[in-house]
Amino acid sequence: MEIRLLRHYVTVADELHFSRAAQRLFVAQQALSRDVRRLEDRVGRRLLERTTRKVTLTPEGRLLLTRAREILALYDTTMLELRGQPRSLTVDVVGAGLTPALVLAAARGHAPGVEFFARFHTGTETAASLLLDGRLDVTFGRSPGLLDGVRQRPVRHERVAVLVPERHRLAGLPAVPLESLRDTSPCIRAGDHATPGWEHAVLQLLAPFGVDPGLAHPHVRGGDELAQHIRDRDAPILTLATQPAIPGAVLRPLVDPVAIFPWVMIWRTDGEHPGLRALHRALDDLAEAGDWLTAPAGAWFPEPEASQSA
Repeated sequence: MEIRLLRHYVTVADELHFSRAAQRLFVAQQALSRDVRRLEDRVGRRLLERTTRKVTLTPEGRLLLTRAREILALYDTTMLELRGQPRSLTVDVVGAGLTPALVLAAARGHAPGVEFFARFHTGTETAASLLLDGRLDVTFGRSPGLLDGVRQRPVRHERVAVLVPERHRLAGLPAVPLESLRDTSPCIRAGDHATPGWEHAVLQLLAPFGVDPGLAHPHVRGGDELAQHIRDRDAPILTLATQPAIPGAVLRPLVDPVAIFPWVMIWRTDGEHPGLRALHRALDDLAEAGDWLTAPAGAWFPEPEASQSA
């Protein structure tokens, strides 16, 4: 099996979407599909189930994914060691354009000689296990509490925002009061930011105001799918201030209260790495320039972070 075929397969398995995987790999979608079929021919098993609406892993595909990650990690580390270069750093940035992705972009500027690999997992709840078994070096999300073998630092107190369809009655407001979301069935599971930690926080936020979120659908990922979701449902979507622009929608800050999502960075403590140092430097610069760790007076925080900061 060629390393390239394994790498392409792992990217498709991570995204479960050929178009997004092709964008990450900078290859044509048709070429990526051919590579996956070629790999299936070589192992003699179907690895993916494909329909017009979704891609899923077969049992054989899940088994190969575990082994392929190990093979690629060993291959990449070995090649860097042979070349006398430091091992690459794998960073979970949750989603494109979000706060962790901004930190990684700045770190790359501080350490142009370090190879960073971005991964898109579903928050610390999923990424923590990958971090502990060495398949991931750094992740971002809400604090998982105290874990042996990892350290963490606050990153940003980011404001919660609302993505509103252009023709919705709330689109003309400069800011959206939380009470005005009552009876709109706002969505909290759409967007790359929608991790279990996010959902846990936002359900706390909505409950006292009697806002019933729309939960009867799976997690929606990627800008194209988010735009389609807005067209289909014509309902507000709770998101973050760093949400990239979506056609057909406007982004408005949430007020009354100003709600905060508390990002942290989490990393393994088994040794230093120039890429990790670059991430810390990037965080220092961004937090100072953007006042990332200051929240407005009276801002709302989820539990347990609210009690911990009191």
